[in-house]
Amino acid sequence: MFKGKFVDNLPKIYGFYTGGFLLFFFAMMIAEKNGVSAKMIGILFLTFTIAIYALIGVLSRTMNVSEYYVSGREVPTVFNGMATAADWMSGASFVAMAGGIYYGGYTYMAFLVGWTGGYVLVSTLLAPYLRKFGCYTVPDFIGTRYGGNFARFCAVLVLVLASFTYVTAQINATGTIASRALGIPFGAGVWVGLISILLCSMLGGMRAVTWTQVAQYIVLIIAYLLPIFWISLRGDFGLFPHFTLGSEVARIAELEAQYGLVKNTAAAMKAAGVPGGLSYISTPHATAPEGAMAAWKFISLAICMMVGTASLPHILMRYFTTPNVTSARRSVAWSLFFIFLLYFSAPMLATLSKIMLIDPNQATSIIGKPIDQVMAIEWVKNWIGVKQAFIVDFNNDGILQLNEWFMRGDVVVLATPEVAGLPYVVSGLVAAGGMAAAMSTADGLILAMANCISHDVYYKMIDPKADVKKRLLIARLGLVIIGVAAAYIASMRLTSILGAVAWAFDFAMSGLFFPLVLGVWWKRATRQGAIAGMLAGLISGTWYLIYVGPTFMNQTPWLGIDNLRFGIIGASVSLVAMVVVSLATEEPDAATQKMVDDIRIPSGRTVIKHT
Repeated sequence: MFKGKFVDNLPKIYGFYTGGFLLFFFAMMIAEKNGVSAKMIGILFLTFTIAIYALIGVLSRTMNVSEYYVSGREVPTVFNGMATAADWMSGASFVAMAGGIYYGGYTYMAFLVGWTGGYVLVSTLLAPYLRKFGCYTVPDFIGTRYGGNFARFCAVLVLVLASFTYVTAQINATGTIASRALGIPFGAGVWVGLISILLCSMLGGMRAVTWTQVAQYIVLIIAYLLPIFWISLRGDFGLFPHFTLGSEVARIAELEAQYGLVKNTAAAMKAAGVPGGLSYISTPHATAPEGAMAAWKFISLAICMMVGTASLPHILMRYFTTPNVTSARRSVAWSLFFIFLLYFSAPMLATLSKIMLIDPNQATSIIGKPIDQVMAIEWVKNWIGVKQAFIVDFNNDGILQLNEWFMRGDVVVLATPEVAGLPYVVSGLVAAGGMAAAMSTADGLILAMANCISHDVYYKMIDPKADVKKRLLIARLGLVIIGVAAAYIASMRLTSILGAVAWAFDFAMSGLFFPLVLGVWWKRATRQGAIAGMLAGLISGTWYLIYVGPTFMNQTPWLGIDNLRFGIIGASVSLVAMVVVSLATEEPDAATQKMVDDIRIPSGRTVIKHT
């Protein structure tokens, strides 16, 4: 059936995989109609998909260093775009983004603008040139471009801090999904997610992660788009509701004005026993904030997400796997296309979900109905049972108001099929998609950290004579240790999924963006300047996070730069420190400056050769 090399048969292989997954979905629909319980369907969806990912991971095992670190640099452009999209569209994109728009409306669109725009920076400033350089990791570029182990170590420090913060959010997402789909506590769901993640990546490294991420993208995009089209047809919103979004948002604005948006006080919520982290509809979905400060907050958040995107090592590493520089550049374009399919739909999902919940013309509406009737609805009981939803009758009138229905923003996407009255099999599909999104990103993040510890710290700094077996052993041990630590932190739920992701972007841009960009585009940048830029940026950004963070000192932000935007402080300090110190120190030698010239030429050999 399959002749020739594996990469030549990828369209057939993933075509069969997609067909098989759709057949499984239809089989689950038949099973539900024949009386199979919702809990069993959820278990089957998760176990089936995770088993497939684990099988791909095992079949992709390798002891070749190039295959383990960069998938042998043979990943075709389109499939690398799919893998990058899966690596990128994390639990934040799949699980939390629509929830943020659901509760915050216009403001949260800054995440979409920034995350999408970041790939323009990746394409124009970094990806092709890092591929021409020939590095295995981002610290590998820093260490070779600027010279010296201390510069390499500083890059490792920033990478680990940003990636570790990011991966805790992904494992948080897996815990949220597993707790609902499997009917287990959140803490147990976190460890289920971790085991699943390690099964995909431990034996095959980047090679295994690449092919599982392609499989995960197929699942997550089907799981995200199918409910939107189904709900749209069911609610008579048209086949492509994306093009009628304006009228639906206007309908929400009309309903919110009709019902009234009453603010709950913190004291009232505490007295009512509302669990921490749950939100209520208190912000107009359709109204853009007014004033210069509101505009600045939108723009500044978009800037942080954009620059952070271009600084994240696990994303940049994906372009190290392409065959050549041209493929790396084209791969970014394909990445944007596959990411666009989900991001274009997130606002629509949030809008449809809210309409189905609050529009009295929809049979699924619960706002304005007697609370005892709402409490009897199966999906409401289930989500309240796992402490992801809550109802409080503040005015004791027995009728559910907008400010009396509480739900965690991170579960809006997961709950939407049930809110809309779709068969539970769709909820199982969405849970599998959310798990795929969180797992794919977590795989990339943990691998990025483990690989830089194995390659940049152990091999380059501690034992340059280490053989392949020992280097890969260190990488695999790193995967386990980092994963366990991240799962432990994630189980504490220190911040929301979107909050943790925003912090990760800010850490990355504070310490890595300008050392990377100036390392490619400014020959005068020196080792001392790069070290100053990384350390000053990271330290100043972290200090500012502690200064304004609500879980830390909680001081008044400067110019509206709050804890989600501290990267603006860090990156600004990094740029100034790097330029000043570089100009104050001796310029790089002729060989280094020639190396910088060479990486901006698409053709020719890579700058460094690995063994």
